[in-house]
Amino acid sequence: MKIIKTMLVLTFALITNFVLAQQIKTVKMEYVTLNNGVQMPIAGFGTLNLQQDSCAEKVAMAIRKGYRLIDAARNYANEVEVGKGIRMSGIDRKELFITSKLWIKDAGYETTLKAFQKTLDRLGLDYLDLYLIHQPFGDIYGTWRAMEELYRQGKIRAIGVSNFEGDRLIDLIYHNEIKPAVNQIEINPYNQQMVDVAVCKEFGVQAEAWGPLGQMRRPELLEEPVLVNIGKKYGKTPAQIIFRWLTQRGIVVLCKTEHEAYMDENLSIFDFHLSEQDIVEIGKLETGRSIFRTHREPEDVKWFLEKATRPLLDEE
Repeated sequence: MKIIKTMLVLTFALITNFVLAQQIKTVKMEYVTLNNGVQMPIAGFGTLNLQQDSCAEKVAMAIRKGYRLIDAARNYANEVEVGKGIRMSGIDRKELFITSKLWIKDAGYETTLKAFQKTLDRLGLDYLDLYLIHQPFGDIYGTWRAMEELYRQGKIRAIGVSNFEGDRLIDLIYHNEIKPAVNQIEINPYNQQMVDVAVCKEFGVQAEAWGPLGQMRRPELLEEPVLVNIGKKYGKTPAQIIFRWLTQRGIVVLCKTEHEAYMDENLSIFDFHLSEQDIVEIGKLETGRSIFRTHREPEDVKWFLEKATRPLLDEE
C-alpha cells in the first residue's frame, strides 16, 4: 500500500512538473548593465493594483511567460502574494530580478532597516535584486545610509530611487558614497521626461519607466494616430510601439496587465526596430505634464503624505 501511495505521489509530481514546463516560455530578453555591474532585464512585470485574490496567480503566469523582472512595493499592499507567485512559478530564484520599494512612512535609518526586513519576510526571500526609495519625501538621507549598509551586507544587489526629479537625484548623489543604480519615474509619450532621463544618463543612473501607457488615465494615448500608423508599419499595437520606443532608447519599462494575451504581447517587442523618424514623430506627442500627480505641487505633496499610504494587516 505504501509503495502504491509513493508511486502516486511521484506520478503527480512528474505530471505537475511537466505541466509547468509546458507553460514556461523562452522569450528573447534584452538586458541593461547597472553602474555596479549587475544586469537587469529591460522589460518587467508591474504588480501595482493586482488584487490579493489573484495576484499570486498573475505573477506566476507572468514569470512562466518570460518575465524575469518583477516590480513590487510595500505600498502596493500585495508583497505576500507576489512572493507566493514567485514560488508558484517553478523558476529558479537566481533567474529572477525582484524589486521592492520603501514607503514614505518608513523613511529614516532605523525604520528603513526594519521595513526592509518586513519586505523580505512578506516576499519570502533572503535578498532583493533592487530596493528603491519609493517617493522623494521624509528622511531620504537616513534611508539611503541604511540602504547603503544593506547593500554592503549583500542583502540587496542594487539600490536606487523612484520619482526623483533631476535636482533631487543630483543632490543625493553628491552627498552620499554609493550612487543610485536606478531611478524609476513616469515616462510615456505624453510625459517624456527628457531632462530627467538626460540627468540619469549623465550620472550613470539607469532610467526605468512606470506608467508607460498612462495607466489608462489617458486612454486616448493608445488611439493616437502617430502610434497607430507606426504600429501598422511593423504589424504591432500602439502599446508595443510605446514599449519599443522606451527599450530601444535603453530605458527599462514596466508592463502591467492581468490579461494573459497582453502578457505575451507586451514581451513581443524585440523583433523590430523603430526608425529615427518614428522616434521623432513620437516625440511630437510630448505635453510636458504628468498624467498622474506631481512631486512638486503642494496639494499633491500633501496627498502623498496624508492619504497615499495603504494599510497592511501586519502593521495594524
